[in-house]
Amino acid sequence: MPKALFILTSHDTLGDTGKPTGFYWEELAAPYWILSDAGWQIELASIKGGKPPADPSSAEGDAMTDEVRRLLADEAVMNKLENTTKVEDVEVSGCDIVFLPGGHGTMWDLPNSKALGDLLGRAFDKGAVVGAVCHGPAGLLSARLASGDPLVHGRRVAGFTNSEEDAVGLSDVVPFMLEDQLKAQGGHHQKGPDWQPFAIADGNLVTGQNPASSAEVARLMLKAADLPTAP
Repeated sequence: MPKALFILTSHDTLGDTGKPTGFYWEELAAPYWILSDAGWQIELASIKGGKPPADPSSAEGDAMTDEVRRLLADEAVMNKLENTTKVEDVEVSGCDIVFLPGGHGTMWDLPNSKALGDLLGRAFDKGAVVGAVCHGPAGLLSARLASGDPLVHGRRVAGFTNSEEDAVGLSDVVPFMLEDQLKAQGGHHQKGPDWQPFAIADGNLVTGQNPASSAEVARLMLKAADLPTAP
């Protein structure tokens, strides 16, 4: 059975606002079920281990999708989510996909995790598919390849856009603008219309722009996993 590793944020506060944040449910749920239903074993990890925080707004209104409901109702999955492995203790060998769901929390802890950066670099160098959606690509900023280059350098990459950050009113709250930093590391940033599904694969790197892109990211990761090696 092929294996995928999902790595979640452990950060729970939006800067100095006192408002809660964390991972975004849809960006976990849709890829989880697409891969699981395709026969993949999925392991869950987080930066600090244990139960990662979820953005409460991602389980309300239109954000409460059928996939999220299915996840919340699945006792086995929720038990795994209560007991995620600390990223420093993860064994990435044998994982064919490493995926970073988004949520604003990722902007604070994923880019500052050396353990995550080392894991992603090793996985990509060995030919694993590395995927991320929405704010999840913030975790790619910590990753360097054996060559010393940033993982995103010279590759097409998507992520939450400056205009989308402006639209949610958090441009002055987040520690940096994700689109700008992906470009600063040499990524060829691409995007679609705000809030519409947009995902791209550049070899074994698969990224998506926003929550609406999470299912397409999962489908592209499955397609990329059939590649014998990263280009």
